[in-house]
Amino acid sequence: MRPSTTWAAARAAARIEAATPAHRDRAVDALRAAAILGVVLGHWLVTALVADGGTLHTASPLQHLPWLAPASWAFQTLAVFFLVGGHLATRGYASARVGGTSYGSWLSARLSRLLRPVAAVIALWTVASVALLLTGADLTTVRTLVRLALSPLWFLLVFAVLTAATPLLTRLHPLWPLVVVLHVDLLRFGLGGPAWLGWVNLAAGWLVPYSLGAAWTRGELEGRRPGTALLIGGSVATAALIACAGYPASMVGVPGAPVSNLDPPTLAAVTFGLAQCGLALLLRGPLRRATRRPAAWTTVALANLSAMTIFLWHQTALLATTATGLLAGRLPGLHTLPDGLGWVAARLVWIPVFALALTGCWAAFHGAERGGGRRSHVVRSHRAEDSTGAERTSEPRVGA
Repeated sequence: MRPSTTWAAARAAARIEAATPAHRDRAVDALRAAAILGVVLGHWLVTALVADGGTLHTASPLQHLPWLAPASWAFQTLAVFFLVGGHLATRGYASARVGGTSYGSWLSARLSRLLRPVAAVIALWTVASVALLLTGADLTTVRTLVRLALSPLWFLLVFAVLTAATPLLTRLHPLWPLVVVLHVDLLRFGLGGPAWLGWVNLAAGWLVPYSLGAAWTRGELEGRRPGTALLIGGSVATAALIACAGYPASMVGVPGAPVSNLDPPTLAAVTFGLAQCGLALLLRGPLRRATRRPAAWTTVALANLSAMTIFLWHQTALLATTATGLLAGRLPGLHTLPDGLGWVAARLVWIPVFALALTGCWAAFHGAERGGGRRSHVVRSHRAEDSTGAERTSEPRVGA
């Protein structure tokens, strides 16, 4: 790196550091950035598009290499999304009430930040899918591409519903939705109940970490004891469910598997999420210390500035790379069956290419996240206080 570039980066880091209020909990932003990175890398590592004649179909290395299931434990970080989101939503709603902001105004502002960038994704893939069909592309291939590209939207829908219900959830104990998940799985798997019943867990399952976030806001998760209890208890429960109750070891869906821990969430996914939340709570102190370094905090702050763009477009980056690569034929790790370590090694080589494609998507579409091109001040926006001294938060970008 040239000295001028290094100096410019140092000056930018210094400006962001100076604009950050002393009372800001930087661990919250660091956890959100880590959750984003986990989801992105997880999808890039386990999503394979296999070229078979004139069609593309999905596959997963977890389908052929089940011993890789522990990798899904590191990259399935959605519970941390909901933990942080629940904490910020309940904290933001409390500040809005103190400042005299109505529920409608608070919710409208929050959902607009959450959903505004979605329109660009839907518009692009609507045009792309029509263009592909008009040029003779296989319907199955187009359906596969659109489903993968728009798959992040389910998360936003669930999160929007929980955000709207925040006033009702500020005092909810996480045990109640956990009990719902337990009974749904008991009816589904233990008593042979209908499969559709599992979709109750789409709300109840993610409500568990969301309500943990509300407990964080209430100050009930301070110290190391709650985090330790969640980490140990969630880990033991998950291990028992996998070893004794037949739940899948993978925490993400595997094509062709009879049961997915994520679609809809199972009790194992929820207990695993509790362990993740416990680890996240234990990491708050180390993350606060680490982000005191201007360079580290700048990275975290910039990731949060573009969190929605990264989240919504990372699958498009993978698909664009895959489609472009077809011009050179079937490339290892990109279009080939993920059935061996050779594929895994080749896929790791493609990760920087996906990142480069995502950078292109960011350059083209991050303006939608910033409100139609307005300059966004994700750091400075947290400094505004009302007359009572309560912070007027505008976070987060993902999971807001």
